[in-house]
Amino acid sequence: MTISRRGFIAGLPLLFAGCAVTEYRSDQLNYAAVPHDRFPLAALSPEKIKPELRRREVAYDGNYKAGTVVVDTPARRLYYVMGDGRAMRYGIGVGRAGLALRGDATVGRKGEWPSWTPTDNMIRRDPRNRRYAGGLPGGLSNPLGARALYLYRGGRDTMFRIHGTNQPNSIGQAASSGCVRMLNHDVVDLYERVPVGARVVVIQA
Repeated sequence: MTISRRGFIAGLPLLFAGCAVTEYRSDQLNYAAVPHDRFPLAALSPEKIKPELRRREVAYDGNYKAGTVVVDTPARRLYYVMGDGRAMRYGIGVGRAGLALRGDATVGRKGEWPSWTPTDNMIRRDPRNRRYAGGLPGGLSNPLGARALYLYRGGRDTMFRIHGTNQPNSIGQAASSGCVRMLNHDVVDLYERVPVGARVVVIQA
């Protein structure tokens, strides 16, 4: 059976509508509630996340090996390179001007529901952080969220992290103290994909 050009064009709206429905159902699954004995993640409504910031497998032509994490700071996107021209894309929040890592790093370690200790610079910028100088245990109110990937260079901690956040509205913004923020649902997904030792490339403007 052949389809005329007119018939093909007429059917395009239905095709795109079907794709949109499929993507929305995928979004609902991606941001569904995540059970946990102590720290269950509530479901996120896809409508509260800009479409371009939702987790999505996309075509990717960057010249990086599979398994590489690419942080595109200006675009507010993070890509996990899957190979064969594909990548998993995530929306991120990034550091304010002057508070950012640039270039190559390695995932030196990983943590689930990590504790958070503000650096001396964070305390100087905001003295209110001094109350957490002894560390804040992991949990839903912790600034590092559900997971953290700790970025190293030359075997030393850079003090920069890729982590979750308890401030989902900051995704897509330049508001952090230099680290890369992700929705908790997204950082859980990335955490499962990325092993210790993985290469991370941070692109700045």
